Amino acid sequence: MGDTPKHSVSVAGVVVDAHERVLAIQRRDNGHWEAPGGVLELDESFEQGVRREVLEETGLTVQVGPLTGIYKNVSRGIVALVFRCTPEHGEPCPTAEAHDVRWLTQDEVRELMAPAFAVRVLDAFGPAPVTRSHDGVNLIEV
Repeated sequence: MGDTPKHSVSVAGVVVDAHERVLAIQRRDNGHWEAPGGVLELDESFEQGVRREVLEETGLTVQVGPLTGIYKNVSRGIVALVFRCTPEHGEPCPTAEAHDVRWLTQDEVRELMAPAFAVRVLDAFGPAPVTRSHDGVNLIEV
């Protein structure tokens, strides 16, 4: 069993406002634009993890809605579960993890985010959850 691949599970929240804009962060560690999210802690539910990550990275509390997609980064062994969320309380602001936080249109998402991360946001507007794989930047068609 020593050769069994190890995977990390992460969660992300696609926070959508009343104008159909999406809350995005510009990460401090690499400057990339993404939906807020991160590694799921062992003692929390998926929804608790989404709420924690969004709050830590944006200062905003959210209502966690439906699962919109499951994504696997094949080069790093990360499985991400993405949920559509609605804002509840607070004003988004930069944090220790996010250099910038802003509301983006879907066109701005396509322009600013790497394809593997933009698709997570855009899939949240679809009718049903999807599964996809990527290499950390680009989607891998299977």
